[in-house]
Amino acid sequence: MQSRNVNLEREDHLKITETNLTIMMEFVLLGFTDIPQFQWFLFGIFLVIYVIILLGNGIIILITRVDATLQTPMYFFLGNFSFLEICYVSITLPRMLMDLWTQKGTISLFTCATQMCFFLILGTTECFLLAVMAYDRCVAICDPLHYPLVMCPEVRIRLVVASWISAVPVQIGQTCQIFSLPFCGSNTINHFFCDIPPLLKLACGDIFVNEMVVYIFGILFVTVPFLLILGFYIRIISTILKLPANTGWTKAFSTCSSHITVVLLFYGSATVTYLKPESNQHEGIDKMISLFYTILTPMVNPIIYSLRNKDVRKAMRKFLP
Repeated sequence: MQSRNVNLEREDHLKITETNLTIMMEFVLLGFTDIPQFQWFLFGIFLVIYVIILLGNGIIILITRVDATLQTPMYFFLGNFSFLEICYVSITLPRMLMDLWTQKGTISLFTCATQMCFFLILGTTECFLLAVMAYDRCVAICDPLHYPLVMCPEVRIRLVVASWISAVPVQIGQTCQIFSLPFCGSNTINHFFCDIPPLLKLACGDIFVNEMVVYIFGILFVTVPFLLILGFYIRIISTILKLPANTGWTKAFSTCSSHITVVLLFYGSATVTYLKPESNQHEGIDKMISLFYTILTPMVNPIIYSLRNKDVRKAMRKFLP
């Protein structure tokens, strides 16, 4: 009798374990289901935004490749940045559009891990590339005589390649670490894509070490590039202030203003998301903040650079009727 009870307990345990494993083979992205009356409206808005991002950044890539007046290091980096923005937004926005269209948010464990991994890699690449673009402006303004030598084609390519591949092994490792955690209970992710903070809320057991790893990587890949950008612009400003009044001030600041605007938009929202204390009470606000660095920055990038840059505007007039 006792042996039979033990066997029954084992069978019940196996059934419970099997049920939990089955549940955790997929997650459910809630997205914006808390406002069901606006689902189709949001689908239309985000579809228009995605088209704008593809067209705007695609035009930037085209003109920086074919226009003879834009064959400089600054526009080489801008073209790469626009390509990065297209890749970056394509990780999350098409999936969100599909979920809004089908009214379903189910996503497999593997797809969720893949989305998060590429999102982290491309997000880190953006941090590095923004720092490289700041360095380019610093050399151009502070050391113009040596600028062509310092920013020769070989150096440009190395800087871009380093920005793209530096974070790949680290972010793959971080993704594996997150998805090696045991997930139990609810499989509902209160977000519109698979991101670290909402996934950690679903993990069982002590996640202190994982949270510390997230903070360390956040400081390494977000804060350090931002401090480098800040240092470059402090040097730029100090150099500009040494110039006689009205001699290159306007041009120097105009070449930097577009980059500064993009940096503030991206870093501001990303810092709030990944370096702020965790809270369960502001998940709706977290989703809105995430929209800034996942969608708004890629959308306004071509607008900012075209409105604030005379060379880009002239090049666009050649190709657009």
